[in-house]
Amino acid sequence: MLNNFQTTEDGPKSVSVFRLPRAARVALYMPFVALVFVFGLRRVEHFLTHHPVRYDAGGQWTVPPNGEDVWINVTNEQRIHGWFLNSFSQPATATLLYCHGNGGNLTNVGWIGEALTRSGFDVLLIDYRGYGRSEGNTTDEWALNTDGEASYNYLLTQRGVKPEKLILYGLSLGSTVAIDVASRKPCGALVVESGLSSASEMGEHSLPMLPRWLHWLAKNRFESARKIAGVRCPVLITHGTNDATIPVAQGRKLFAAANEPKRLKIIEGGSHNLAGEGGAVYLDQIVSFLNDAMAGKVD
Repeated sequence: MLNNFQTTEDGPKSVSVFRLPRAARVALYMPFVALVFVFGLRRVEHFLTHHPVRYDAGGQWTVPPNGEDVWINVTNEQRIHGWFLNSFSQPATATLLYCHGNGGNLTNVGWIGEALTRSGFDVLLIDYRGYGRSEGNTTDEWALNTDGEASYNYLLTQRGVKPEKLILYGLSLGSTVAIDVASRKPCGALVVESGLSSASEMGEHSLPMLPRWLHWLAKNRFESARKIAGVRCPVLITHGTNDATIPVAQGRKLFAAANEPKRLKIIEGGSHNLAGEGGAVYLDQIVSFLNDAMAGKVD
């Protein structure tokens, strides 16, 4: 039983906490309850945000014939893994940094990279820390953005890519990475597929029972609608009307916040995985936008 002490003329006297007034007991336990609540909320947040698949030696980890394994230094002690795929036509029209969604790893989107190389682009596919063969553990928004920026810097310093020929492409959670980097670094174009406008609005969608005023307790902000207003390159937003993961309204909000030149492609009946559903037809629309962006024809 918990005790504290009161001092009397005869010396300290033990008093049970449970004999304290109810308000005093509540005040005593509130910090502990609040700590447990915040810890639990952030565990739920992490579970909803990250679904990585780690490297499996028995899986499909063969680099495509036109590609190579690359390791990118994020810190002196941390590296992330990627595939650099060379365009089938050289010189490439531009180089594309592809940031995948919250599940799986780069092997799930390797086919997209290969398709884009056949359309004249060099492509760097990356796994965030904790995904695939990348070192470290999945953590938070700051780590994702750091991985994205390190990959951007790798293309400039190790591959000699010029910023105006560097394209950022983000899918779902990866859209937060692409938008963050594009808002702080010069680039040639930005593609946002099935993107979210903010962590708070995603929380409202995924956890509608949680009062909005409690969203500030979450670890991540993902304020993409605010950040995209700082992007100074052509922007393409694509979203499906039947996206059950991230409502199409968030894609529309991103488009409204973006600067010109920009394009919006709403896929009627499309779900969250637009490239997987649309295949070559969908990717041809992406390539058409990118070719226009590189030629200065997006208005």
